[in-house]
Amino acid sequence: MEPTEEKTSKTVDIYRDTWVRFLGYANEVGEAFRAQVPVSFVRGTYAVATVYVTADAVDKGKKAAAAHGDKPGRATRVAAAVVDTFVWQALASVIVPGFTINRVCAASLHLLARTTKWPLPVRKWTTTAIGLSTIPFIITPIDRSVDFLLDSSLRKLYHEDEKEE
Repeated sequence: MEPTEEKTSKTVDIYRDTWVRFLGYANEVGEAFRAQVPVSFVRGTYAVATVYVTADAVDKGKKAAAAHGDKPGRATRVAAAVVDTFVWQALASVIVPGFTINRVCAASLHLLARTTKWPLPVRKWTTTAIGLSTIPFIITPIDRSVDFLLDSSLRKLYHEDEKEE
């Protein structure tokens, strides 16, 4: 099979494999720009990220429903897919990274104020640059940590349900 054939035969998940995935990071960008923009803008970025999380959860629920057909336990599998996706995405794409970028930016703005004589606009833009540059470095550790958290807690419930069937 040629590489192009292999790529076309794989199902593309628009929420994970396309540019749509970046909508989940909207709030991190909002947090990085918090010092520059009105708080309503930052809240709007959280709304975009939350819509992304919800859409992905609904999509995974529909896929679970289609995959499970009319077999017994279908509702449980669909619910597990929706809950798992929503909780994972909410933690890994919105809550933890948003908090992390918020704290990185707040700390950098504070440190710049205490250690430099730069004018406030320069400190704010530097803080924004620091926040934006932090995003690529936090994604993988946060994703892995959320996986570990869910594997150690919530996902154990799903596996118990599978054993009962």
